[in-house]
This record gives sequence, C-alpha cells and structure tokens, in this order.
Amino acid sequence: MDVVHSFSDLRRIRSSLSSPIGLVPTMGFLHEGHLSLVDLARDQNSSVITTIYVNPTQFGPHEDLEAYPRDIPRDLNLLEERGVDLVWIPNNEDMYPPGFQTWVTVDDVTKPLEGNMRPGHFRGVTTIVAKLFIALQPDKAYFGQKDAQQVVVLRRMVKDLNFPIEIVVAPIIREPDGLAMSSRNVYLNTSERQAATVLSKALKTAEEAFADGNHDADQLRGLVSRIITSESLADLQYVSCADMETLDELTGEISSGLLSLAVYFGKTRLIDNILLGV
Repeated sequence: MDVVHSFSDLRRIRSSLSSPIGLVPTMGFLHEGHLSLVDLARDQNSSVITTIYVNPTQFGPHEDLEAYPRDIPRDLNLLEERGVDLVWIPNNEDMYPPGFQTWVTVDDVTKPLEGNMRPGHFRGVTTIVAKLFIALQPDKAYFGQKDAQQVVVLRRMVKDLNFPIEIVVAPIIREPDGLAMSSRNVYLNTSERQAATVLSKALKTAEEAFADGNHDADQLRGLVSRIITSESLADLQYVSCADMETLDELTGEISSGLLSLAVYFGKTRLIDNILLGV
C-alpha cells in the first residue's frame, strides 16, 4: 500500500494503478462503516484509493474541527489490512493554497436540513470532493447512506458537472444496539451513549408504522419526534420526511421518503436516517 501526501507523488502512483478505480473519501478515525465502503470498493474495482483529510471548510466556526478525532497510524493499518492500494493524505496548504477563492456550490438540495443547520457546510463538501475527483479521476466513488443529504448533493454535482464517475451508496452500519456508527460517537459519555440508542429506536418504530400502513408524512414525523423528546438527554434539532431526490418536505400520504433527524446529546451532534418505501 502506497501512502502519499504531495500532488507530485499522487500523480506518479495514480498513473500506475489498474482500472477500474474505486475511491473512498474519508476524514479518518475509521470505523466499520468506512471499512464497509472500502470492502465494497475492493470487490468492485481493480484498484482502491482512500483519502484521509479533515476538511476545514465544511466545519462551521463553532464546530469541532480542532477536536475532531484523528489517528492516522491506526487508520493506515486498517486500510492496509483491507487491501487498499493508495492512501492520499493531503495537507491544507495544497488543498487551499494562499488566496484560494474558487468554490463549487450546489443550490436547492443544500438549503434544507443540514444545510439550514450548518451554513456553508455543503460548499465545503462539494468543493473538496470535486477537487478529489479531479485529482484522482476514479471510476466509482463510495459514500455511506448515513450522510443521506450529502449523497443527494454529490449525485447532483456529478450530474450537473458531467463527472464520469458513478456514486455508489452503501447501507448504514450500526452498532449491536442500533446506533449508527460515527467517528463522533467517541465524544459521548456513558449516559449519552446509552441515550443515543433512541435515534434508531425512533426511526425503526416509524419504519414499522410505515410497513403497517401509516403512510402519512406528518404523522411519521410526529411519531419520531415524540420518541426522541421522551429521552431527557436528547436535544432534538429536526425531524424531516422529505422527497429522496429534491429533499422537499412531504405532507400527507406518501409512497416513499427520506426520514432523517439530527439530535444533540450534550455537545455531540448525531444524525441518522432511514429510507421509506424502497
């Protein structure tokens, strides 16, 4: 496994890789959710590239950029065990050189949900992912369903900018008690970690209600909200039941939808979602 930092080393190693090439972008501190993407990429491609980069432009001024967990040696060991061919760990000076002023923005689908709660977040995401796509030119890029809005945004970007790249989305990987795996889970104390299981319980209850015939978007949102707010340590930011492509909020009877939420436990903000009717 090659590990590179500079653009010159990246181009040299990248040119030697066999196609098709699968890309798994990460911010590091890897867990089984990330590694499931690596495994899928390994199964579907001749070569696999993983990036590790905590992208500063997708963090807001009061978010956890400096505290975001990092463990590069551990990450590299895990990636080598999974058969990754190339790991790129770029630096801020190369990704955002002095005077940087060029951004990639996606409009409507970045405005609700996470975009509303985290202004500027998706401009940072789309800009860095576009830079990764240009530098690495993968055939496929792999993302997790846990970041559901990110998936919608990146699919829109790829379509609009004619990137010859297939976006592959893998299911959410959960802990045995249902909590969606996230690098931020390490921030939770013991009480918060136990309380956080309410997220998957609420979504599962709504999923079962939908399967039993309750297809009313407003009632499903209300059901999830009641379960979340019954947990004293949960500080609910939003519950959404939205169209899976436009992210417009749905009302009344629906045939499908993205049911998502964001909740604070102490200072830790967690997101989760399920797809209904698919």
